[in-house]
Amino acid sequence: MILAEKIVKLRKQVGWSQEELAEKLNVSRQSVSKWESTNSIPDLNKIIILAEIFDVSTDYLLKDDIETSSSISGGLENNTVEISQEQALQYVEIKRNIALLISKGVFLCVSSVIPLFALLAMRETNNLNLSSGVASVTGVISLLLMISIAVSFFIRASQYDDDITLIEEGEFDLAYGVSSIFKDKLQKFKGSYNLRVSLSIAMFILSVVPLLFVSMLSGGSDMILMMLILMILMIATGVYILIQVSAKHEAYNYLLSEGREVSKKSKRTKQAEKLAAFYWPLLTAIYIGWSLWTMNWGVTWIVWPVGAILFVALVGLMELLDKEEP
Repeated sequence: MILAEKIVKLRKQVGWSQEELAEKLNVSRQSVSKWESTNSIPDLNKIIILAEIFDVSTDYLLKDDIETSSSISGGLENNTVEISQEQALQYVEIKRNIALLISKGVFLCVSSVIPLFALLAMRETNNLNLSSGVASVTGVISLLLMISIAVSFFIRASQYDDDITLIEEGEFDLAYGVSSIFKDKLQKFKGSYNLRVSLSIAMFILSVVPLLFVSMLSGGSDMILMMLILMILMIATGVYILIQVSAKHEAYNYLLSEGREVSKKSKRTKQAEKLAAFYWPLLTAIYIGWSLWTMNWGVTWIVWPVGAILFVALVGLMELLDKEEP
């Protein structure tokens, strides 16, 4: 295999276009195209950079009789698994799927009270000529139905455990060039990550503003209930965004750590996922029990903004405790 073919193979293996490789080498796309079409060859300095980028030896690039690439950093340690690009991408996708299921379950748990509040608001305005009893019973039935669907999402999230065992149960090494791919992906994702985390936290903090505004204007009970719905939607959406973006960010970091921080990052992620699956149904149960006991729905709503902020605080506390471990 000649140099041109090896450059094409390595570039496609890591999923880069000619433009992306050219950018990393600080050359034009036309230069990469000429190398790959054998119209020219890169100088020695560029070959050294290519070897570093793809994590292969210069001998592999320059000697046509060497068909198998060998890592610059040497062979794998004993009992260390090599993870290919396809396996790494599959791991990230699985973690995203798990986070999606959990975030859907949490969203349903938090927003399960919305039908109840909507029916009570319509009861206040007599739009549907509903009695207080019918509105409450219908709302509670809708609430329980949404919680049951949420629990099914939490259960379904566990189906992926076996698919990520290979990566999460010990140390591994990423195949040649895969580390640079995911460093690049993480770098590109950081802007989106910071924006979404900031957005979700802002939604938690600002969720009570519409309710406070209406309360100060002495709005009717129907308007207060509508603002409660808006507040709960903001909290549910914030948690939905936070869980998914954190899972993807954590997956990238864990792959780049190559399993050497399994006791920290992977453990922390699993703890946060398990906390979400347990915490939000429990909070919903507390809300239902308190509300049905007191029948004071205008007060018990406070569970949601307090619970959302407490969830973020608990996740942060787990991370702080993990960092303090020797």
